Amino acid sequence: MGPDAIELRGSRIAVCFGEQPYSALLGEGLLKQIGARLRQRLDCETCVIISDSNVAPLFANRVKKSLASAGFNPSLVTIPAGEKSKALGQVGAICDRMIAAGLDRQSFVVGLGGGMIGDISGFVAAIYHRGIPHVQIPTTLLAMVDSSIGGKTGVDTRDGKNLIGVFHQPSLVIDDLDVLKTLPRRQFNQGFAEIIKHAIIADQKMFRTLQSWDASSSLASGALALQSLIKRNIQIKSRIVAKDERDRTGERALLNFGHTVGHAIERAGNYQKFLHGEAVSLGIVAACAISAKRAGLRPDQRAAIVDLLERFGLPTRLPPNFPRKKIFDAIKFDKKFDGGKVRFVVTPRIGTARITNDVTLNDIREAVKQL
Repeated sequence: MGPDAIELRGSRIAVCFGEQPYSALLGEGLLKQIGARLRQRLDCETCVIISDSNVAPLFANRVKKSLASAGFNPSLVTIPAGEKSKALGQVGAICDRMIAAGLDRQSFVVGLGGGMIGDISGFVAAIYHRGIPHVQIPTTLLAMVDSSIGGKTGVDTRDGKNLIGVFHQPSLVIDDLDVLKTLPRRQFNQGFAEIIKHAIIADQKMFRTLQSWDASSSLASGALALQSLIKRNIQIKSRIVAKDERDRTGERALLNFGHTVGHAIERAGNYQKFLHGEAVSLGIVAACAISAKRAGLRPDQRAAIVDLLERFGLPTRLPPNFPRKKIFDAIKFDKKFDGGKVRFVVTPRIGTARITNDVTLNDIREAVKQL
């Protein structure tokens, strides 16, 4: 579908792509409404909530109670927090728990957590009985504006991120702003890496808005502004995905701006040194260096991007002792290598981006050296 594939209706965002168009509900106090909302959409009885050891103690009981009050029979599976849980072994263990709980092809999966939980719960939903509905309840800003939209699911392998996965669109996404109040500042700020990325590749006006944004303001004092910002980012991502849902034509690849190097930094740091958004921030800086060389990005625009990342407390330089060689080794396993060539996203100016095959491994190596 084209640019008109998204429709905003207050706190409801209709995401119109895939076999079954779905909605993203955005607002405050939505967790207690989950059961009633799902009862309108899903004619099922049994379901599983997949969450992690950080999020489950905060919200799982509330979600279970809401589901039970609407006549559902929910089970809870809690896995250890952190990227290392996003593995095939964990998927098998979750499926075993679901089988033991009696879930069948008429059941559904609820992913309650950040991007890691959304990826693994979506993958489980895609393969369990060859596919059952998936409901996303993202609990981080990053997941709300990015990973919960678009249907990409997957797990990591020893050699890289998301190398095993499948497209499986959710049946519903529920973004309750109240959950963001529990996020530490560092976790909250990492979401702005993806927001800034969207501005760089698709929305110059939003970039200017972010330049005047009070990066130190609390969620409580800026809830309406934040809700509007999340809506805009869902709109941007949805419109891009609608043109290339299965990542075949290259349009969706624009969303990978900053991710080629960012994912490699995550892996080089053993998924412990940097949060995903922090690694993407560093990847954006590297992509800007390459864009200056290969796409004519002006020095003042490159400086403005770096300054904006820093305003939100995001890293723009690697620690001196960081193993840069490991970054370059990890890049070779990236999914964005197509026929041995790098599909790299560059920005000629803020507000637009394009795919190029002109970027060399040496270009990437030099950009990493500058971090």
